[in-house]
Amino acid sequence: MLRFAGFELDQQRAELRSADGVAIKLRPKTFEMLRLFATSGGRVLSKQELMEAVWPNVHVGEDSLFQCIRELRTALSDERRQLIKLASGGGYLLATEVVLTAHAPPPAQAVEIGPAAPAGGVPAQPTPQRAMFGLSRQAMVAAVAGLFLVIMGLAVAAPVLRPDLLFKRTPPRIAVMSIVDASNDSRGAVMAAEVTGRLADGFAKIQNISVVAPRLAVAGGESATAPATSSDFELRGELQLSDQSWTLRARIIKVDTGEVQSVTAVSVSADEADAQLAQSRLAAGVGHVLARRLNEILEPSAARSRTAGASAGGDKVAVDQALASINQTTRERFGAAQAMVRKALTDDPDNVDLAVALASLQMRGIQMVWFSPEEAVTVEARANATLEHTLRLKPNSIPVLEAHCRFLSATNQFVQSLVTCAKALSFDPWNGSALYLIGLGQVYLGRFDDALATFQQADRYDAPPASRWTWLLGAGMANALMGRYEEALPWLQRSIAITPGTGRSHFLLAAAYQRTGRFEEARAAIAEGLRLRPGTTRVSVWPPMKNASPVCIAAWERVVQAEVDAGLPEQ
Repeated sequence: MLRFAGFELDQQRAELRSADGVAIKLRPKTFEMLRLFATSGGRVLSKQELMEAVWPNVHVGEDSLFQCIRELRTALSDERRQLIKLASGGGYLLATEVVLTAHAPPPAQAVEIGPAAPAGGVPAQPTPQRAMFGLSRQAMVAAVAGLFLVIMGLAVAAPVLRPDLLFKRTPPRIAVMSIVDASNDSRGAVMAAEVTGRLADGFAKIQNISVVAPRLAVAGGESATAPATSSDFELRGELQLSDQSWTLRARIIKVDTGEVQSVTAVSVSADEADAQLAQSRLAAGVGHVLARRLNEILEPSAARSRTAGASAGGDKVAVDQALASINQTTRERFGAAQAMVRKALTDDPDNVDLAVALASLQMRGIQMVWFSPEEAVTVEARANATLEHTLRLKPNSIPVLEAHCRFLSATNQFVQSLVTCAKALSFDPWNGSALYLIGLGQVYLGRFDDALATFQQADRYDAPPASRWTWLLGAGMANALMGRYEEALPWLQRSIAITPGTGRSHFLLAAAYQRTGRFEEARAAIAEGLRLRPGTTRVSVWPPMKNASPVCIAAWERVVQAEVDAGLPEQ
């Protein structure tokens, strides 16, 4: 039984009771979160830690976490947020003393096991009391001496061993400074403050850093920002309004040297009616780039060739050009991108970053069915070996986690992909590519509503822009699989407007047109799909269904039938 602030948390009966003994109804997930708080010893629990503990092996958005927090505060009458507190560096804690009590019935008779009383009735001398922890005095002395020797051994070894093997390193601290409003617009101050808050919240989700949020100005004239000396890095930025666009320029600065580590800028339309959407996209646009750069700084390449230092710039150019080349996603562009990365890898065969980029690129080719079945087997085996190797070298690298996530998705290991993609998000919370792959996994597991919410979240971030067609297609797909063809149309149309060369999108669009009674447009979409993917039939239009749930298979059957009704050949 856990008691705190007048409440009782009965772990055996999974019940929360008020001071007068009345049970307070909580959902199982909410109860589990309260139990975690009550047994944490007053420790701050990060959002990631809470989500992984309450929803193990399942990706959920922060909305689920916030809902549980709201329910707990309501149940505990904590409207002033004095019990469940938001910590300054992100995360939450239960800010009250918790007392653990046990309800075991006392034994009927205390029985001491020891020497029997002699026949004359004189009681035997009691067994001597053990000194501490059930050990005799001599044993305790020996244990202390042994511990002393261990400590001395560690002290001697410390210069040779990595310090983080002996002591847990303090995570680097980044101060998210208040975005400067340079807009000369009445909306600018609010926009800058909201973007600052979104950036602070986003960086607080990154698991290997600690965030120092700017302090708000208070009565008495205290400083409005966190002192630079308390952080290793600072994020600074300015918001401007020009040509009917909001432009946010931001940079990460290393505090001790003043060196600028990364600079980026993003613009959104000032005519956007949804101010929150504009704020989200501004924060995500710079946050995505800066989070990846911070990841590069904190997770440097663990294995590079001797010439890699000189060629690193060229490698990055090759990867960036390859990704840009595949943006329009045609078989020809895919081939050019693959050749580009292979050439760079031939020049630098030990470069793990290039090997990971090639594996990720080829997994996209498998998803688009641009390899023959025989080629796909070889490509999968080679990519798997590459990724297993690089995961051991760089377990927290965003590109490596992304590539592994894509591999698991492309090979229909959907449950595992959700876990890996969620880990990628824990280093870059604005990663739309990882969100797309999470949504894809949710689709194949039959969780269409969850998938749609995930794709919509990626669209609110809209980062990286080169991948936006994927989550637009995903949202259209999820709607179509739920039979919401009218809602699917705008998503599919927007996706095709960005990337018209996939063919698969046109078949889905044809199904949506067919089921909304727009038969001529349905036939035109089928014709365009067949032009891009000649020879496609009812059988070959199906995506791979290995490990897909029965719910997903049944939904795809309905979509494929709509495509056939629109003119897709049976065979």
